[in-house]
Amino acid sequence: MHCEKEVGEMNKALTLGIVVVLIIGAIVFLQKPAPVDDVQRVMPVQQAETQTAVQATTCFVPPAQEKTSSLAPELAGIAGYINTAPFTLSELVGKKVILVDIWTYSCINCQRTLPYLVAWYDKYKDKGLEIVGVHAPEFDFEKKLENVQRAVEKFGIMYPVVLDNDHATWNAWHNKYWPAKYLIDIDGHVAWYHFGEGAYDEAEQKIQAALAERAERLCLNETMNGLVSDVAAQRVEFEKIGTPEIYLGYVFSRGNFGNEQGLPAEETVKYSLPASFSKNNAYLEGEWYIAKDHAKLVSDTGKVVLKYNAKNVNIVASSTVGSGVTVFLDGQKAGTLGVEVEDLYNMVAGTDYSEHTLELDISGAGFKLYTFTFG
Repeated sequence: MHCEKEVGEMNKALTLGIVVVLIIGAIVFLQKPAPVDDVQRVMPVQQAETQTAVQATTCFVPPAQEKTSSLAPELAGIAGYINTAPFTLSELVGKKVILVDIWTYSCINCQRTLPYLVAWYDKYKDKGLEIVGVHAPEFDFEKKLENVQRAVEKFGIMYPVVLDNDHATWNAWHNKYWPAKYLIDIDGHVAWYHFGEGAYDEAEQKIQAALAERAERLCLNETMNGLVSDVAAQRVEFEKIGTPEIYLGYVFSRGNFGNEQGLPAEETVKYSLPASFSKNNAYLEGEWYIAKDHAKLVSDTGKVVLKYNAKNVNIVASSTVGSGVTVFLDGQKAGTLGVEVEDLYNMVAGTDYSEHTLELDISGAGFKLYTFTFG
């Protein structure tokens, strides 16, 4: 009996020790840090969440296909909202197909895609498409809500636009381009993406396929006719453009500048035009202050000369007081315009891709020139 008692007490002690070890192990496990993902993803949905109880009893929903594409990153660091109250992409997942368009309003490449986005939204918004314009600025003035609001109204954009002023969403998507389009399916996965202009028919076909999947998952009696939209928009033959985008400003410049003084940081320089001009280099005349992303006219008058090869020429410009610009093309007066608000302005709307010399005669100190773009 004495031995049995000792054995019993030993068994109790051993059992108690095991329990203590298990408790300590559990505490250590629970306190162990979870793996950190610095990008928040949208919340995925289960198949049952994409149908109502009534729908589930009236139609058969096939099992969802396992998807290898990643869940879309969530919106991050949004500084303002246009055409919408604050929202998250996760609120739309399981309900909508989402097309995320990363753009900025003074970018000509972005502007040329907007007619397609406006047409797709009008055509498919009642079939389950939501477009989210993520406005990620290139220049500081594009961070202003009133400037983006004006552009949204100008281009007839009715879908939600969010201001990604610090590029937090841009970085979450690891994006590098304007414009960039990402299609998010009913489950929150990135089903398709495209960088730059073009691929419009492919984009619309991908939208239709994602909407068809949504209709099936939600037991909706909707079909897609497979036809793509005939959108009236400017088409560009990029292979025929012989001049790259030209930036002014000491940080933004890519080197296409002809005056021998260059673009010294935060200095006012008195420029004069040379006797001849090299192709694809911008030349200034007058006194100009060189900022990080633009050159600002300090004297009352000034000139800009550029020998280029393209059909259309645009500038991104503004003026603190309102400046007049007279446009000369190959020595002939081609028009005049006023520059005031921070925007993209068309200088030349040509008929063919060929070499020309553009001269801008500017009156009014405070004129700011950011960049030349071509089409």
